[in-house]
Amino acid sequence: MPKQKGNGALKNWAVFSSIGLQMGLIIWLGNLLGSWLDTKFNTTFLETTITLVAIFASMFSVIHRVNRFNKDN
Repeated sequence: MPKQKGNGALKNWAVFSSIGLQMGLIIWLGNLLGSWLDTKFNTTFLETTITLVAIFASMFSVIHRVNRFNKDN
C-alpha cells in the first residue's frame, strides 16, 4: 500500500504532539501528587521522588509509543 503524502504528515504531527502533551501531563501530575503528599505527611522528599518517578514513567511512555509508531509505519 503506498504511503500518503499530505494526510500522513498531518497524522504524524498529531501523534507526536500528543506524545509531548502526555509527557508534560504525567510529569505535572506527578509533581502535584508529590507536593500534596509532602504537605499531608509533613515531609520534604516526596515531591522530588515522585516527580523523578513521573519523569521516568513519561520517558518510558514516549519510547513505547515511538517504537509502536515505527512498527506500524
